[in-house]
Amino acid sequence: MRLPFHGRFERASRHQREQRDLRDRAAGFGPEDAPCDMMEKGDGCAMVIAAMITIVPVCLVVLAILAAAGYFFIVR
Repeated sequence: MRLPFHGRFERASRHQREQRDLRDRAAGFGPEDAPCDMMEKGDGCAMVIAAMITIVPVCLVVLAILAAAGYFFIVR
């Protein structure tokens, strides 16, 4: 099944790929360089810590809301 605007999507994807390749070549990256090669030594640990700082408080708030709702449903 062919999507509407499929040709436009393909042209836009090709243009974006070409622009990314030009930008990478101007920055000195070759085709064998991957984004993970550009990460420094502590970047992985920093990304995990940032994810925990972002996700854990949200999960705790949701858990507290569910616990409070359960408490008021059972007790009252």
